[in-house]
Amino acid sequence: MIYREDYITVRAITEADQQLLADWLSNPELLQYYEGRDRPHDLERVREHFYQEDGVTRCIVECEGQAIGYIQFYPLDRDSSQEYGYTDADGIIYGTDQFIGDPAYWNRGIGKKLVSSMRDYLIHQRKADKVVMDPQAWNARALACYEQCGFIKKRLLKEHEMHEGQFRDCWLIECTAEL
Repeated sequence: MIYREDYITVRAITEADQQLLADWLSNPELLQYYEGRDRPHDLERVREHFYQEDGVTRCIVECEGQAIGYIQFYPLDRDSSQEYGYTDADGIIYGTDQFIGDPAYWNRGIGKKLVSSMRDYLIHQRKADKVVMDPQAWNARALACYEQCGFIKKRLLKEHEMHEGQFRDCWLIECTAEL
């Protein structure tokens, strides 16, 4: 277990989670927000993208013991830091990406609880000075959730991420340890 806060548990993924990830990431309802509907994941793609040693901590999110989503976190590497305009003076910076895989758990405040608890974990346990994300600019629901969790828009990243066959703008958003 990485951490537990109230009804949310975040734990490292295991080999047994492969089918769960493939099920979530083949659902067009989810894919319109994460990865893209043109990129459904079968077991092979799940293994390629989620089971590698690359400095990313990949986790399953549980709500009251039920696996409902995915979150990953990682210290920003030098290239990403520079791309986002950060320097060594900005301190320890972690990035995070997440999704609630089961749409039955959408619009229930669980995403807000997950993002705020991960923010707190990274700041207090991993000693992050900043936590950053780069959601697609069109995803108003996600941006509203993140802003409610204390993240602020820092910079528009033009044509930053390929999604459903076209490069999409993303917002660099951050939350600082001083919050």
